[in-house]
Amino acid sequence: MILITSARAFNAMNRRMMYSTRSSSKSISAQSLSLRSNSNSTCNSANKASGFERRVSSPLRKKRLKQEDLEPVEKVSNRGISAREEMCGLLPDIEDFSSRESKLNSYVKSTEASTSASSIRTAGRPPQNWEKVLEGIRKMTSSEEATVDPLNCDRTGSFLPPKERRFYVLIGTLLSSQTKDHVTGAAVERLRLNGLLTPEAIDKADESTIRELIYPVGFYTRKATNVKKVAKICLTKYDGDIPRSLEELLSLPGVGPKIAHLVLHIAWNDVQGICVDTHVHRICNRLGWVSKPGTKQKTSSPEETRVALQQWLPKEEWVAINFLLVGFGQKICTPLRPRCGVCSISELCPSAFKETPIKSSKMKKSIKSKKL
Repeated sequence: MILITSARAFNAMNRRMMYSTRSSSKSISAQSLSLRSNSNSTCNSANKASGFERRVSSPLRKKRLKQEDLEPVEKVSNRGISAREEMCGLLPDIEDFSSRESKLNSYVKSTEASTSASSIRTAGRPPQNWEKVLEGIRKMTSSEEATVDPLNCDRTGSFLPPKERRFYVLIGTLLSSQTKDHVTGAAVERLRLNGLLTPEAIDKADESTIRELIYPVGFYTRKATNVKKVAKICLTKYDGDIPRSLEELLSLPGVGPKIAHLVLHIAWNDVQGICVDTHVHRICNRLGWVSKPGTKQKTSSPEETRVALQQWLPKEEWVAINFLLVGFGQKICTPLRPRCGVCSISELCPSAFKETPIKSSKMKKSIKSKKL
């Protein structure tokens, strides 16, 4: 009897202990839940206050959380994520990393490009037979009487005083862009006959008057605006003269590298670079004289051609090369249908007879009519 009573008492004590354990565990879990909810609410309020927003989608978020649960605590500090951000689920913004990476890549690419360009400048080798090719072009342009000639085409304004002559050179060269020489010469002559070849006269004249006088040069409306602006700048900054440095010339409206180098040479007798236009750019690529830095690809712009050409061409040829190749490009090595059959350097040209003539619109219409 005593044994039965003690057993019952022991069982009752066990039940009480189990009940107390369960209740304590429930209270502990409730406290942990309350702590979690409090921490989440604290994090949410902190996020709202600091302006953070969760931009990661839920599947990606779950995946990252699983990885973070498996990783040790030391790796969190190595990744640069703070404890509060880890606890609240504030992962670094993907856009921030992508923008930094793109900026870094662009900086590395520009550094590599400049390094490769500088190495090519020091080790630039002239192409084979370039002297024979240049001499052949010189003979062909003299026999063909090319329209562009530094002696026959008066771009210097030698009949004017020095200060007016330099402004004459600047305006004439600015108007010559993407315009045939005889059209440019006629436009400059009309400005001169109307007394509009000084910065003072152009500044006082109406833009519509300048526009009518320079028509039909290419982009005459835009050029009339630029001529007015250039005259104003020359009056206010250079006392009626033109800029003397390459950087200042390039700052003028409508003046690019080709115009700046040409003006610098003719007006100030200062040769700092080659004047490269579409003819020089096209012919140098056809001859295989230039290529992009570190590759065998053709240059994609006149400025790239100028940089590549200056790496090996002797400086005493920098002035003549423009007039020779422009005349050669206008008469023989034309853009659409080059006259390789009459070219005396075709045997030395890697592009000879490789460009097929483009059919004219009349031929296309006749072919369509025959099909119908």
